[in-house]
Amino acid sequence: MKLEVNNSPFNEQQVTQLNELIRSLTTQQKIWLTGYLSATSLEINVGTVEQNQSSIAVVPAQAPAAVQAKAKDITVLFASQTGTAQGLAKKYGEQLKELGFEVNVSSMSDFKTNNLKKLDHLLVIASTHGEGEPPDNAIAFYNFLQGKRAPKLDHVNYSVLSLGDSSYEFFCQTGKDFDAQLEKLGANRIVDRVDCDLDFDEQATAWFESVKGKLQEGAVEQTLSEKEAASTVLAIPATEYSRNNPFHAEVLEKINLNGEGSNKETIHLELSLEESGLTYEPGDSLAILPTNNENLVNSLIQALSFDANKSVTVGENVVSLQEALTNVLDITTLSKPVLEKISEFTANNELQELLQNRDELKQYIYGRDLLDVVEKFGPFTWDEQSFVTTLRKLPSRQYSISSSQAAYPEEVHVTIGAVRYEVDGRQRLGVCSTEIADRIEVGDKVRVYVQQSPNFKLPSDETPIIMIGPGTGIAPFRSFIQEREERGAQGQSWLFFGDQHFVTDFLYQTEWQRWLKDGVLTKLNVAFSRDQEEKVYVQHKIEQHAQEVYEWLQQGAVVYVCGDKDHMAKDVHETLINVIAKQGNKSKEEAEEYLTELKAQKRYQRDVY
Repeated sequence: MKLEVNNSPFNEQQVTQLNELIRSLTTQQKIWLTGYLSATSLEINVGTVEQNQSSIAVVPAQAPAAVQAKAKDITVLFASQTGTAQGLAKKYGEQLKELGFEVNVSSMSDFKTNNLKKLDHLLVIASTHGEGEPPDNAIAFYNFLQGKRAPKLDHVNYSVLSLGDSSYEFFCQTGKDFDAQLEKLGANRIVDRVDCDLDFDEQATAWFESVKGKLQEGAVEQTLSEKEAASTVLAIPATEYSRNNPFHAEVLEKINLNGEGSNKETIHLELSLEESGLTYEPGDSLAILPTNNENLVNSLIQALSFDANKSVTVGENVVSLQEALTNVLDITTLSKPVLEKISEFTANNELQELLQNRDELKQYIYGRDLLDVVEKFGPFTWDEQSFVTTLRKLPSRQYSISSSQAAYPEEVHVTIGAVRYEVDGRQRLGVCSTEIADRIEVGDKVRVYVQQSPNFKLPSDETPIIMIGPGTGIAPFRSFIQEREERGAQGQSWLFFGDQHFVTDFLYQTEWQRWLKDGVLTKLNVAFSRDQEEKVYVQHKIEQHAQEVYEWLQQGAVVYVCGDKDHMAKDVHETLINVIAKQGNKSKEEAEEYLTELKAQKRYQRDVY
């Protein structure tokens, strides 16, 4: 028998009453009631609680009345730079625990390689950083697994979930490498690897369901224990804001941080989080879901000779072509996978030849968009629907949060550099940055959600910190110092900041000078590259203060680097190695090992992009 209660939604008073009833029941009564609800498949759907849009349902705190118990031990290892892979690993680990499995979820940096010989089932969730590189927390484990000391793993059953960005040449390379190497070492693949783009939800869920099904084969049912039944409560889960359900945050303030005459435009944006329930920590990022530039959308539709009002299906939604290209699909990022799909709709030999030449393809892709492709490689045989199927969804843009929630409880601040450049005589605009700079005003709303960054976090209040962040890389350090000021932290702090000109580009200048005067910031060194004939960057300032930098490291300081990964982060990394080698009287190899050990101790953290 199946009883449904669909037309009598509970209000909050009824929720309270039901909770009081459950607390008044004896253990035996709770067990009987739980069994009855399970046997009758009772479902209580109470719609939406006004204000917070939460579903209310009677749920057991630990597991359903019949759970799957397995003797299998499962290890979930994650390779994560921004926290996405870590979040999935913890989420899936909890779900497996609820099914009765013994589960260990661990960062690769914390996992002891000797334990590989003891594994039964291994799930790897790995993101790819930069140009096919493993994230910082996975480098040592990755190198061990690829090395001669890696053991045979023919006793291990495994599967890999790979996260990446298809706009990069080496898409999901870290996950691919782990998958191939585990197979080479003799491990048995239970579910094929899945490679996810930025819009990963559906693919990741499908992978986990397949894994779960394999793990549950031959499982033995186990009834709900008295302890679990006794903890049954009426739960009101909070709204979870994500890419698929962003919070619409009102713009409270918008300021151009650069002075008149600057070559740059850096926007300080303050958003309201009132009534959202969103929380964040210093080091986290704010993801913003942008919309494409209207002029670019119109130019693209015109070049395609399509009907802007034609209905197309994107996922499960039917929208106009104009709506799809404005709000849903990515039309500015070119990648080999996208061009390969497009090539199926044209006989243009030039495009086919381009796809076969790696260097020329990389050069062509850089700085160009979909309009360039449509204008250059036609004619095409597609219609509106087949055209949109070649495109991926418009990804969110993530910005380091530049405020502390302790200082601004109902707000979040971000620091955004507007991206503008010219290719082939046409101006190109950063999708999100110029939308914020040109089209968003105070009072407008922006679609956002918080992206946690567990690998970029403040240490204890007593620990000294060295912060290296030129340009917009200064953003998280503003949140760090605000947080330390609110907490009255006693640990010393040292900022290295750089940009082009002192007069026009010293971001948050008065705040840093106040913190320095008040002692919240201990030391400040700045490098303005174009204020003198010879360019000076942050790494040069680090070299000038090499002895003191090394002394801080010896005293336990944590080093943070935020900003450009291709040039600045590499230059700073090499400078730190040189400083450690010279000041510590070490060889380059010993200095590199020193820095590697700092990473392992979470004393060298990077947020680079």
